[in-house]
Amino acid sequence: MTSSTAHLLAACGAAVTGGVYLAFSAMVMPALRSRPAADAIATMQQVNLAAVRPPFMVVFFGAAASAVVVVVVEVVRARGDGAVGLGTVVGVAGAALSLAGFVVTVTYNVPRNDLVAGLDPSSAAGQARWLTLAREWTGANTLRGALSVLGAALLGTRVLLP
Repeated sequence: MTSSTAHLLAACGAAVTGGVYLAFSAMVMPALRSRPAADAIATMQQVNLAAVRPPFMVVFFGAAASAVVVVVVEVVRARGDGAVGLGTVVGVAGAALSLAGFVVTVTYNVPRNDLVAGLDPSSAAGQARWLTLAREWTGANTLRGALSVLGAALLGTRVLLP
């Protein structure tokens, strides 16, 4: 695999995951907020079950793995060149932003997904908890989307730099 291929794979993975996250924040969460809490909880529980299937998981973990490959490629290239150039900085920064989106997902969004899974949509306590979880989850989701999209932009830019 050439370094350009690694960068393009990482850029595409970050762009796809970031796009999914941002679309969810912009369209799905507002739609859920417009529904009764019991309906929103039940829908989010089903969405979370659907998310852990191969189509999304391959892209999600593939984006993170390819970002790690980019960091390795950049370090090896810089050591071989004996210098760290702008391209290396841009490549590593793009990979780091993409990985930051992954870390937000694993450390913040997934635990909240697990909490949503345990909510009883018909209970007042579950409905009250949903309102807080939905707000927290959406903020972190927007953050991971922005991190991923910015990472994708830098990874794509890296291909154009020496």
